[in-house]
Amino acid sequence: MESFSKRHGFSTLEEVEISIREDAPEEFRGFLMQLAYEHGFKPSILRSLVCQVLKKMPDSGNWSEYPNIDCEVTNLLFDCKWYKVYDILERILSKLQGSNYNTNVYDSFQKEINEYFIEYGIGWKIENGLIEFRGTEAFELVVKTAQTAEEEAGHITASKELHQAIGDLSRRPHPDATGAIQHAMASLECVAREVTGDRKANLGDIMKRHTSIIPEPLDQAVVKAWGYASENGRHIREGREPTLNEAELIVGLCAALGSYLVKCRGT
Repeated sequence: MESFSKRHGFSTLEEVEISIREDAPEEFRGFLMQLAYEHGFKPSILRSLVCQVLKKMPDSGNWSEYPNIDCEVTNLLFDCKWYKVYDILERILSKLQGSNYNTNVYDSFQKEINEYFIEYGIGWKIENGLIEFRGTEAFELVVKTAQTAEEEAGHITASKELHQAIGDLSRRPHPDATGAIQHAMASLECVAREVTGDRKANLGDIMKRHTSIIPEPLDQAVVKAWGYASENGRHIREGREPTLNEAELIVGLCAALGSYLVKCRGT
């Protein structure tokens, strides 16, 4: 049943600025436990999943669900490294997708987690049963629109490259900013090759040969982005690795440009 605030329209999901990625706050760990219980997990079932992820033996001296096993799960979950919490969450999701749970239970659990991430500024989301990088609402819209447009136009490789870029941003405990930039630029390059028919050229050469595919002076932004990606995504200088924010910027830019080329320059 929906809460009072949702039933009567007092609850509006407001996006909080993302401030948490490489962390799993205690509040979230506690919320995860309680949400699992609400969706049919007993402490003993949850302990089994947690111990599998953490590669620990369950305490054979704890046999009662409450308070013994519940306390054991609490200690394990609150003491583990931050990224292991998200591994545990993925294991719970996998369990909910099993034959003993119906789709409504899984959907409800996923919805509650994703709403929590948005409300508390955690830069992750559940997508297809996995925890993935979550950007701002604008970033998410641009990337999703680009992937949909590319798939509908038959640019499957470009869409896959964009998905790989998100995968690189999602790596735990440390995102692969370099890989994200490489895959994002490869996605844009794939689209540019298809819309121009110049299927062996790199993006830099395409921009020189096909000067009308991006209106002036916006074309210079693409050239500059290509130069940046070549230096920081392909030929990294010692001591100059791209930051996560820089990688997020390039992924969003490439997604927006790829979507533009698909929609405005043909299929």
